[in-house]
Amino acid sequence: MFDLLRLPVMGRGALLRAVPPGDAVDAVSRAFLAHHRGEWSMPPKVYVGAYPAGDFRAMPAQGDGRAILKWVTSFPGNPAHGLPTVMALVIVSSAEDGRPLALLEGATVTALRTGAAAVLAAELLARPDASSASVIGLGPNGHASVRAFLARGRGDVMVWDLDGARSAAVADELGVRVASSREEALGADIVVTVTPGHAPLFAEGSLRPGQHVSLMGADGPGKAEIATAELMRCAVFCDSWEQASHGGELTHAVDAGLLDRGQVREIGAVLAGDVPGRRSENEITVFDSTGLAIQDLAIAVAALEQLDGAPVIDLG
Repeated sequence: MFDLLRLPVMGRGALLRAVPPGDAVDAVSRAFLAHHRGEWSMPPKVYVGAYPAGDFRAMPAQGDGRAILKWVTSFPGNPAHGLPTVMALVIVSSAEDGRPLALLEGATVTALRTGAAAVLAAELLARPDASSASVIGLGPNGHASVRAFLARGRGDVMVWDLDGARSAAVADELGVRVASSREEALGADIVVTVTPGHAPLFAEGSLRPGQHVSLMGADGPGKAEIATAELMRCAVFCDSWEQASHGGELTHAVDAGLLDRGQVREIGAVLAGDVPGRRSENEITVFDSTGLAIQDLAIAVAALEQLDGAPVIDLG
């Protein structure tokens, strides 16, 4: 029995130093594969609505001798009040005896795994000769997506955001270019969208043959970054069918009876070689990411490997 709990705490700076974006892609890839093989477990994400302002999400996962619980918020109106849209904490515990091991700043964990998943999907599903990439929406998760592209060796990345000053700041910081228009960004060979998802970016007929799109923004009820009719023109992939079909980009097509489980491939199954990825040069591929707790666990495991010297908070 503990008389005193002393937990190492990792904030944004410590996490970014511990888990570089290229390493985050490898960690998330491992998580998808472990979950597909049944080695890591993840109960369903629980939403606690605080609508119309936003919502809370409780996300548990277990694997590799650890268990986590991420308590995360999504309040899209926060930036107008000087607050981040996403705030979160991740509690890491031992899965062997239940001891708390660390407390992590969850928004940075979220950004690292979101950017990693976007780029991993692009590496798996884009055409081998894809030459241009864009990231649309440059909040923390979009910023992380750009960093992950660069870390994995993709140099030609353009960015676009409704806020032109934000686009310019990211371009200056990371050495990428600002797209001349939203249309140029949407026309890249590889497109990552990380927007609030209130209105579809891709209307029916807008995607061209051979494109790949990682849809990272529509992760809750009512959100969408692509029109349902356009989604149905694509080869559809997701992180988790169970989650995406109820709270992701796929929800509208599933509810309309247009899309079923047999038409969607999970990214973990692609990694395992159990289902094919892209099947032709002209196929349009779409990855629907809703964000999985196993991804957060993967970043936490990678971070704990670099835990030496982290500050300690006394909870006793």
